[in-house]
Amino acid sequence: MQKFSELMRGNELIVAPVALNPIMARLAEEAGFRAVYLSGGSLGWLKCVTEANLTLPELAAVALDMRAVCRLPIVLDAGGGWGDPVHVHRTIALAEAAGFAAIEIEDQLLPRRVEHHAGVDHLVPTELMLKKIAEAIAARTNPDFVIIARTNARRVHGLDEALRRAEVFHRAGANMLFVHTRDAEEMRAVGERLPPPLMTFAPPDGFSGFPFSPRDLAALGYRLAASSGTAFAAMVKAVRQSYECLAQDRIDPFLGPGGADKEMKAAQTTSGLERLLEIERRTMKDS
Repeated sequence: MQKFSELMRGNELIVAPVALNPIMARLAEEAGFRAVYLSGGSLGWLKCVTEANLTLPELAAVALDMRAVCRLPIVLDAGGGWGDPVHVHRTIALAEAAGFAAIEIEDQLLPRRVEHHAGVDHLVPTELMLKKIAEAIAARTNPDFVIIARTNARRVHGLDEALRRAEVFHRAGANMLFVHTRDAEEMRAVGERLPPPLMTFAPPDGFSGFPFSPRDLAALGYRLAASSGTAFAAMVKAVRQSYECLAQDRIDPFLGPGGADKEMKAAQTTSGLERLLEIERRTMKDS
């Protein structure tokens, strides 16, 4: 399997769907994706505490579970990196030990504020972010570990300030830049001004109705498009509907008659049941 760092040096856009547990990682692999994204935002909703309350060991534990069953590289959404430059050293060490292929660190104030999810961002000064990037590089022991510097300055100070910050993040040695915007024309401006490789978020509804195709974005220098919450939203809708149908004594139209058994068998296949049965039969037949 190609290393994530090699993928980022290529000419294609790698789309990385959100994966929050081992079976999601396996499903992403079955669908043909070449990387997955451990989104702090979606994991925060999964735990009903928001991203602001997540700890680094929690995300490392999720990565260990996923890597035990799936070879896809995992990109870690590390928020503000869990501290000042001195704390970033442990963040990098634990991220590398957990087997992440890349880490995304943004210029958010710590401790994180919940109102980030209501469109209100609190940013650290550029100078502090530069020190955090420098310490992340100094702490790295794996040269293939990709350090992504993200700025949310566009929502606070406008696109020009976001681009200015990204330029100095690049000069500080960040391997990849992420200017957070979902506006297509702003994404074009980012690609025309900043060097590749660039990161962005994939459109929530996919690329079919988006102004730019994956090939268009690749031509602009984008190499990673993380789908941070679409699969999680689909999971929530499916579970909510399943519960409502069970409570109201009616067939779930999503699964249909017999659908639960069919999908459970498919999940068992994804989980590797046959391989485990083979091991058990081969090793325990005399017990």
